[in-house]
Amino acid sequence: MSYFTANLTREEAEVREEMARQDATWGQQNHADGTGPDVFWGITGRASVVADGARERCKASAPGEDTWLKILFEEVAEAFAEDDTGALLPELLQAEAVIRQWRMAIRRRLAAGDAR
Repeated sequence: MSYFTANLTREEAEVREEMARQDATWGQQNHADGTGPDVFWGITGRASVVADGARERCKASAPGEDTWLKILFEEVAEAFAEDDTGALLPELLQAEAVIRQWRMAIRRRLAAGDAR
């Protein structure tokens, strides 16, 4: 998918470029949300350990088992584990792009009459 980037702020252009990279890697994503009041977070431990666990959960997901919650949690956990400002910026960018992708997926579902 192409995201028009002319006449945007630098921040907005970076987010759209990251979204395009995500689309190029995984195609259009339409995962289950994975959210709800009974979802267990189980967040304990050092940020680096939580980030490693989140990354492994995403890698271990079988096709069709990814959820937006798992994907966003991985990106946020990776950002929380960064202590280098230069490395933190791209992690935050990836998280922001995932949030926008998730919102777009919800809009596609609602437009199709699927209000899961």
